[in-house]
Amino acid sequence: MRAHLKIADAGGLSATEDELRQLEAQYCSHGDTVHYTDHPKFFESCEGSFVYDASNTPFLDLQMWYSAVNFGYRNPRLNEAVHRQLDTLPQVASQYLHREKVELAALIAQDAEQKFGYKGRVHFNVGGSQAVEDSLKLVRNYTGGKSLMFAFEGGYHGRTLGATSITSSYRYRRRYGHFGERAQFIEFPYHFRGPKGMSKEEYGHYCVQKFARLFESEYNGVWDPKAGKSEYAAFYIEPIQGTGGYVIPPMNFFVELKKVLDEHGILLVVDEIQMGVYRTGKLWSIEHFGVSPDVLVFGKALTNGLNPLSGIWAREEMINPTIFPPGSTHSTFASNPMGTAVALETMKMVSENDFGATVMEKGARFLDGLKELQKRHATVGDVDGLGLALRMEICKSDGFTPDKATLDWMSDEGMKGDLQFEGRNYGLVLDVGGYHKNVITLAPNLMISHSEIDLALELLDQLLTRAEQR
Repeated sequence: MRAHLKIADAGGLSATEDELRQLEAQYCSHGDTVHYTDHPKFFESCEGSFVYDASNTPFLDLQMWYSAVNFGYRNPRLNEAVHRQLDTLPQVASQYLHREKVELAALIAQDAEQKFGYKGRVHFNVGGSQAVEDSLKLVRNYTGGKSLMFAFEGGYHGRTLGATSITSSYRYRRRYGHFGERAQFIEFPYHFRGPKGMSKEEYGHYCVQKFARLFESEYNGVWDPKAGKSEYAAFYIEPIQGTGGYVIPPMNFFVELKKVLDEHGILLVVDEIQMGVYRTGKLWSIEHFGVSPDVLVFGKALTNGLNPLSGIWAREEMINPTIFPPGSTHSTFASNPMGTAVALETMKMVSENDFGATVMEKGARFLDGLKELQKRHATVGDVDGLGLALRMEICKSDGFTPDKATLDWMSDEGMKGDLQFEGRNYGLVLDVGGYHKNVITLAPNLMISHSEIDLALELLDQLLTRAEQR
């Protein structure tokens, strides 16, 4: 029987959850990621580190909308910025200026100049994938139309046509083909699954040397030594792999890689969409690794998930109006007042105290707890973290063989909302990532309390115990 929509009236009557599920089954596309699970959860409200279902059961969220809500649900200060902007200039056509856009661009560009040593400019868009597309246009324009890129195995840059072409998972583009760009995928120093007998730093050096070998001869396919030119325009990187499983490279890796790129005139484009805005304890995660990008792509947490806003920062010679004139790329909602106002307040908020130090301290506490869980549970093969970007790799009892099935079960079990702590039921929201989809990628609220970290570790312990006893 066809379900009919009931619009809530003044008395609050509306469709029941069962009726909503019928409507969703009939009218919603299944092409997004909701239906990775068979019975997706409905949530009713949220606050801080928690989302709540209709029975008011708290679900501790350890992925915070894929690191988009870095500063907690319903953050009072950022929500107030939304209300202020809503009451003044909530919208204006993008061919006009507003104060928030200019001030935000200046803050980001001035910060980048101080950190990276280059004057640059900022170009805004709406979503992360759209900003990646803008960066591809920028790179192709600057390099005379080169459409070939390097990117990493395990890298993720979005699911638009251009972004999927530099994302290593063939699954995302199998049915759509390629559209101009194409990447050659390079080994990332994923030490836990790398060659045995190498330290993390030795493996990083090995991966750089393996990449550098491509330039030894014209017959390796990427370099013309007579002309001193490569047909590859740029190397797209995530400093810490996101969807790939929060893989953290050795600290020597990007310094050595950048040297190879500079020697061969290849741009470095840094994707900070998931790891930016203090997820790792710094505004941009690339700051940990001692190199300066040519282009930096950002999004997600800059607005705490309250209004879509993304963008790119690029060096002046790549993005100045002479080479990248008006109309080079455009989105109707780019630099929208609501998004830029919240982002501006975010930048002010994190600059008022040593926010990064607090993130690092909480991250260290969380990582210590994960290491204790690793000691108690043979199924935890690897844990690692930088700031509050943390990983826990779920394996078979040998501690190494990937166990996707168990992690899938744990994710569903956490959504039942029947984990116990101090006499109350809790749920646990986890994100699944990794090359083998067996990694819990932990991106908690950056304002998470110590007691909430302890709660997270207790609930993870219960889930692991249930998984081992089932």
